[in-house]
Amino acid sequence: MSGITTSGEKKLKLFSGRAHPELAEEVARALGTELVPTKALDFANGEIYVRFLDSARGADCFVIQSHTAPINQWIMEQLIMIDALKRASARSITAILPFYGYARQDKKHLGREPISARLIADLLRQAGADRLMAVDLHTAQIQGFFDGPVDHLFALPMLADYVGDRVADRSKLTIVSPDAGRVKVADQWCDRLGAPLAIIHKRRDMSQANTILSAEVVGDVRGRTCVLVDDMIDTAGTICAAADALFDAGAADVIVAATHGVLSGPAADRLKNSRVSEFVFTNTLPTPAQLQLDKITTLSIAPSIAAAVREVFEDGSVTSLFEGVH
Repeated sequence: MSGITTSGEKKLKLFSGRAHPELAEEVARALGTELVPTKALDFANGEIYVRFLDSARGADCFVIQSHTAPINQWIMEQLIMIDALKRASARSITAILPFYGYARQDKKHLGREPISARLIADLLRQAGADRLMAVDLHTAQIQGFFDGPVDHLFALPMLADYVGDRVADRSKLTIVSPDAGRVKVADQWCDRLGAPLAIIHKRRDMSQANTILSAEVVGDVRGRTCVLVDDMIDTAGTICAAADALFDAGAADVIVAATHGVLSGPAADRLKNSRVSEFVFTNTLPTPAQLQLDKITTLSIAPSIAAAVREVFEDGSVTSLFEGVH
């Protein structure tokens, strides 16, 4: 018999950048493995150096890095890690982005603007990523920016189940979309919790980021517990304005549920001073120490990421993990 045969055993290896090591360690524990030891450092001029201290040859490699602040540094580090794995003869490379940086720049609003979300996808592909895995992309169209498989994970089941258990009287529950773009997601919350829908109609100032001109409630919220649902909260200005509009319309209570707690700039003061009773996030991003408020609840996305990694590694179905969510 000619030729050479191998054992055919597949190898899964999980790598983490320095942006959010706590989440990566949780994912590793959920998978029953350990992170590959990595040497990473910054040179005096800001350049990043990465070297893996274990072989990646022939392995299915998963590189987890959440694009938190300083966002450009961590995106660059992930690109360098992927390049290192490509040159180390990895069998496949999956880039895991719990939070996809630049996702809000997914289309042109005005002339001479970039589509930066597409640029990030191109950079990851060019670096050597065969596959992307991300949690709650800002818009589903971003999946089409990457020339390869994209696994889109959702936090909705976990967030909705938590809120449903927290609210004593579901008959007085209303799901609120903070704008027209979130209506589809809010509808899925309504279906899951059996609650009606309300919408915040807002006018944005396109000349300034994170700024809205007015907010108007469409729907009956008087005397009801309102759940504002969104994919991310950055400076918290728009979400707090939406909550104020709900209280002005007679809401009894407001809960905010969002996948990504970006929480930059004045977010800490706005959350602290808000009349919102609870902000519920996942740990796709690290919560800054100064934001450890009693009204913030953080749920772990690690089990969902670990389950998706296992499905990809075993040639299973990631879609089956999130049936009914799209």
